[in-house]
Amino acid sequence: MLIKYNMKILTIFSLLFIYIFAESKEIDNKLLKCLVCRSTMKEIEGELAKIDPTREIEIGNYRLDAQGNIIHKKIPLAQSEVYVSDILDNICEKMSDYVRATYKSNGELTILNLISPSGAMNPEMSKVDIIQDDDLNKSLKYYCEGIVEEFEDSIISLFIHKKNDINEQLCTNIANLCNSTNINHDNIEKNDIDEEHDEL
Repeated sequence: MLIKYNMKILTIFSLLFIYIFAESKEIDNKLLKCLVCRSTMKEIEGELAKIDPTREIEIGNYRLDAQGNIIHKKIPLAQSEVYVSDILDNICEKMSDYVRATYKSNGELTILNLISPSGAMNPEMSKVDIIQDDDLNKSLKYYCEGIVEEFEDSIISLFIHKKNDINEQLCTNIANLCNSTNINHDNIEKNDIDEEHDEL
């Protein structure tokens, strides 16, 4: 409980600091929606990854086999439609910890979670310039909620069937919020990160 409280305090002070010292820039709303979509999918993946893969849930109606025994159908909890739906109910709250920024190296727009999975400040913050936002990034949550509401059935279907590259399938092919340029940029960033890890 104390750790969560301290993390919340850190987030609040970080947001205040950013609001005071951030730059004000024009935002490409289409690209911003794409980034929110992709970050939302990653957050969902992160929540599902926390589940013990051995946990299962019974689904469907009970049926009898030829011998009259009840057939119990079980699936992994992470592939349960009800469980994924429950995650979607609160996933956009995580956008409150995100900020808009541009990379110092190339000026590319991005959104970043202030806090890393370990609970410390996201190390990527040193590589970006934060963009001032009069609504304290509430629009990120608003965009997230719109995406989840409009494409809820598709999101659930993709996750319960464990489709590959859900970011591309949902945000590009289904929602049409991203395009090949966005995907290429993501791949470049991923390759850069992989190269850094290889060097280490």
